[in-house]
Amino acid sequence: MASINPFYVAYRADPARIALEEMKSYCAAHPGSPSATRRPALSIRSGLWIALLGPCLEEGIVGIGYTVELALRAFDRQYMAGQHSPSEPDENRVAGKRAHRLIRSTPRLSLRRRTS
Repeated sequence: MASINPFYVAYRADPARIALEEMKSYCAAHPGSPSATRRPALSIRSGLWIALLGPCLEEGIVGIGYTVELALRAFDRQYMAGQHSPSEPDENRVAGKRAHRLIRSTPRLSLRRRTS
């Protein structure tokens, strides 16, 4: 039940702070990963977390998941898939395009820290 979970209130109060803490934890656990070295931007749309490196979903490297950790893992897979020959099939990119169609028309909450 969501109301009993103490983190549910925290997410509603400050989802950006919690997401950044989860990213920091993931990167500490996987220090050599693309997520740790490249630090993609995090956002959430339609209940899906998005890790994006680049100007937009169409042109960047994208990881999408139901949690911050799953989005970062997907980002790492996408990043590493780009290291292979372009002639190899890329199932992750096809799945990313399907997810992009699902979320492209919904508003997003950007979790990038703003500098004043």
